Amino acid sequence: MTDQPNNPVQDPSKKWYSIKEAAEYLGISQPTIFRWMKEGVLSFYKVGNSTRFSQEGLDAVIEKTTGIKEAEKVTGTCIACGHTGLVEGRMQSTGKFYFKPSSSSFWSLHEALVPTRARVCPACGYIQLYADTDKLKKLKPKEIEQANEADVEPEIDDIEQ
Repeated sequence: MTDQPNNPVQDPSKKWYSIKEAAEYLGISQPTIFRWMKEGVLSFYKVGNSTRFSQEGLDAVIEKTTGIKEAEKVTGTCIACGHTGLVEGRMQSTGKFYFKPSSSSFWSLHEALVPTRARVCPACGYIQLYADTDKLKKLKPKEIEQANEADVEPEIDDIEQ
């Protein structure tokens, strides 16, 4: 049985950062580090009178927003194996394969089915589905706008079925 340290600060495989090093690592000022500590945004460890940050804790405060060009590039890559030669097509059952939001407005002039397209990876067989986002935005403009602003899944419980 191996001896694993119970205290994460004693783990010799971890890199620990001081306040100055953490600010340099994140490319921000030391006052911002102190503010984030006070606001609870940044996790830290106290070792006696010194404050230390783990690299995992520093990386956790970094948020990424994906741009349209990067998203378009990624849609041409298999998420399972990384192969770049995806074959365009569609899923079919008794016609076209559609996505239907779990609840949609009762009084709608739009059909509540969102057309989808598919891409399959010839290397591993993984199928990726893509919805017509323009159609989805027409059906759920308020929820999608709120989700884009908050970067969370839209809440659609308050819409009548």
